[in-house]
Amino acid sequence: MTGHYNLALVGCSLLVAFLASYTALDLSGRIAMVRTALVRQAWLCGGAFALGVGIWSMHFIGMLALRMPIAMGFDFELTAASGLIAVVVSYFVLLLVATQRLRWPLLTVSGVALGLGIAGMHYTGMASMLMMPGIVYDPYWFSASVLIAIGASIAAISIAHALKDSRQSQLVFKRATAASVMGLAIAGMHYSGMAAANFLPGSICGAASDLSPNVLALVAGVISTAILVVGLMLSYLESRLHRDTQRLSGSINQLNSRLLHMATHDPLTSLPNRVTLGRRLEQAIEEARQQNTEVAVLYVDLDGFKAINDSLGHSFGDELLRAVAGRLSSGLRRGTLARVGGDEFVAVVERLVSRDTAMQVAERAIARMRENFTVNGTSLRVTPSIGIAFYPTDGETVDELIANADVAMYGAKESGRNGFRVFEMDMKQRSIRMLDIQRGLQTATEDGTLSVHFQSKHDGPSGKLTGAEALARWTHPVLGSVSPLEFIGVAERTGQISRIGEWVMRETCRQMREWQDKGHAPMRVAINLSPLQLSQPDLVDMAAQIVADAGLKPSLIMFEVTETVAMQDAERTVEILRDFQERGFEFAIDDFGTGYSSLAYLQKFQAKQLKIDRFFTHSLESDSVESKAIVSAIIALAHTLGMEVVAEGVETLHQAEQLRALDCDQVQGFYMSYPLAPAAFEEKYLKVARPRLNVSPTPTATGG
Repeated sequence: MTGHYNLALVGCSLLVAFLASYTALDLSGRIAMVRTALVRQAWLCGGAFALGVGIWSMHFIGMLALRMPIAMGFDFELTAASGLIAVVVSYFVLLLVATQRLRWPLLTVSGVALGLGIAGMHYTGMASMLMMPGIVYDPYWFSASVLIAIGASIAAISIAHALKDSRQSQLVFKRATAASVMGLAIAGMHYSGMAAANFLPGSICGAASDLSPNVLALVAGVISTAILVVGLMLSYLESRLHRDTQRLSGSINQLNSRLLHMATHDPLTSLPNRVTLGRRLEQAIEEARQQNTEVAVLYVDLDGFKAINDSLGHSFGDELLRAVAGRLSSGLRRGTLARVGGDEFVAVVERLVSRDTAMQVAERAIARMRENFTVNGTSLRVTPSIGIAFYPTDGETVDELIANADVAMYGAKESGRNGFRVFEMDMKQRSIRMLDIQRGLQTATEDGTLSVHFQSKHDGPSGKLTGAEALARWTHPVLGSVSPLEFIGVAERTGQISRIGEWVMRETCRQMREWQDKGHAPMRVAINLSPLQLSQPDLVDMAAQIVADAGLKPSLIMFEVTETVAMQDAERTVEILRDFQERGFEFAIDDFGTGYSSLAYLQKFQAKQLKIDRFFTHSLESDSVESKAIVSAIIALAHTLGMEVVAEGVETLHQAEQLRALDCDQVQGFYMSYPLAPAAFEEKYLKVARPRLNVSPTPTATGG
């Protein structure tokens, strides 16, 4: 009995074979990328179902394409069994393809097993027709179909495994080409098997009353195609999600790396910062302790850098620091170089065999610095002073070693600069004091030893109280009263100044609130800001929150920055000042005349006050024409820019009278009052009517 093929259904079977092959290749690549066991198993099961249904559908559509002159049907159990075989075989295929390495022995065995499985699925499907008498198979075509199934399986596994790591830009074309080859191979196996089938004359289909061809055509054609398309869509969506997730993850990783670098490195030179230096020095000390070796710490300070910075500008100074950092780094063959201050660097030399090695590093650094630097077309020479301290003889902790190297560096400066000194025991006393100050500052804001005093400001012509300046004062439990110049310098060098500065801000606002609650009239108070505080990104928000928590008006707070600090990064200072001013705060430029400034930036700063440095105030004592001319010019300049002028360091009646004659707006100094504790300030100035200047001077003292 002979039949004929419906070409439309043949074409449909080829399309399903291609679609099933492409789905297999796509899913195999997806499964290979999954690392989570549960998700991987879900993709394997879902992929095996989609692929199995696709292969099964292709075979049954091919069988339906054969039109026989008798009623046809399919046994439900055997049809379902053939579909189950297809799904199991597909699971086996996807599992193999997802493996990291697929060698030829495993590929051959897998291809044979898979080919026999596909052949089993095909011939089980043929058996589901329950032909009576049974189908007789031509042995040659039967063998050819099995061999084609095995060959197609080996090719499919090999191609799918090879494509799973292809680049995304080439993947679609490669998969489409490979799917065409695989689809033709699968179709070739099917139609070889169909060619092997001989239906005897007078045969009838025993399953004609079971699954009708129309129902099976719907299931095999429409539903299976829908499953394959949905599988591809899910794979595509998951692929996009995976790519987007990877892109987002990459961006987050890059951002984290940048944030980590910012937190651990100096923004100007990209060298490790003080925090990173501490960690690496701790590691070096621990390694030296275990291996019984030494570690050297070299403290490097640039001679005369401040003069260069002030005369040539801070942008020039920044470029010079970058060049210095590069030259010092290139001379340090092993170890760590960090920037710990404006023009201060610390190098750590590990695993010393001899102390001579550290001294050679210092000599090499000095020699390298003898060569002129060329910055923005200007050629100049910068010399270093270097102090060296060794672990364990000169200190056993990070703080001790850095402090002792710092002390030795000052010894090098005192010895004439442009050289190095090794820490010696006669330097110990100074080092111990610095360490005591550093350690004491760590708890000074909690143990009550740090306090805020207030120094009055007075109107120049009338002498009336106009406000005050908040000044930090510290009494060490052992050292006694420590000069602000000393402990603030240590706080800046050790990175504690930001915490102390915030405490001073909070304590000042708390005291102002307390005075107002007692009924005293509001008074403007000035608070100094250090360079490190100005570099804090949240400084303005923090200040606004502190003032708000105290229930004060921002206009009662005036922040002071020195002219030198303001000009370190003038554009950044302009941004900070405007941010402060937008919140209602006022600003003053302190120590004017000692730094490098310009009229353009003074105008951009829009500061409320300009404070004349005490050097110019003291010069008025001599009654020289030059001194009066300089102070008069500063006052005229400030008034032209709409700024109030405050002369600080006023210590005598003569100075106060000279300033009054020169039309200075306000005066501040020991002549009017020393910095007073809050209770004393309240007693002297707030419980009485706002007083004028005393006629007789207060005893003079240095500073003020």
